[in-house]
Amino acid sequence: MDLNAIMQQAREMQEKMNKVQEELASKTITGTAGGGMVSVRVTGKGEVIDIVIEEEMINPSEKEMLQDLIAAAVNDGLRKARDLAKSEMKGLTGGVQIPGLTNMF
Repeated sequence: MDLNAIMQQAREMQEKMNKVQEELASKTITGTAGGGMVSVRVTGKGEVIDIVIEEEMINPSEKEMLQDLIAAAVNDGLRKARDLAKSEMKGLTGGVQIPGLTNMF
């Protein structure tokens, strides 16, 4: 292969990566905890959009449990977002693991 062909392939790959990242930013994933009593929506890029807490969970005497459920729901949403990003990137790279490429956040 000549250098021009390699450079063209690199540019095409960069364009595809940019498109995948834009698509990920527009997708939302919901993470839940406590049987759905706490839910968190995140983007495919791992940004928290909102947190929803069912009314019966708002009890000052159970503050620590609520905090734990919020953390669990956020982590569930972020894990799902990472899985989505890995899946999208795997499609882009044809399943080839490229270090750093699937570790977007």
